[in-house]
Amino acid sequence: MEPTSPVIARRRVLVGVAGAGAVGLLTQFAARGAGATPEAAKALLQTLAKGEPKEGRIAIRAPEIAENGNAVPVTVAVESPMTDKDHVTAIHVVADGNPNPGVASFTLTPLSGKAEVQIRVRMASTQKIVAVAQMSDGSLWTATREVKVTIGGCGG
Repeated sequence: MEPTSPVIARRRVLVGVAGAGAVGLLTQFAARGAGATPEAAKALLQTLAKGEPKEGRIAIRAPEIAENGNAVPVTVAVESPMTDKDHVTAIHVVADGNPNPGVASFTLTPLSGKAEVQIRVRMASTQKIVAVAQMSDGSLWTATREVKVTIGGCGG
């Protein structure tokens, strides 16, 4: 086994700590109870991404109509050169109609290559997917996409 460089080891620790922090916030928010609202989703995003996001730079790809809400494919892509000086540091995804609106948070670095994540979201009913991207300069960008669900994925 080859020795690990101190720079690589430090990056792995930092990425792990940042990811654990995001998961902790999502878990903490989810523990507050079921029955999410768009206001709850907005509060979660403001907790995760301190500040007021602007529209733009993010594309959310998801079906307009999901025939089965058990696993709705969602792709979030952010326009970014992903250089040391200008890159996406985090992407947060929320489904405003889910009992636990915090779907996922991703930590990125310039080594990620491109700022794009793909997930499958379980959705019980028609609702909005909201994504917020945190940039290395501190700016926040957001986008929203409504997905109509014909068969509930959360027990429907």
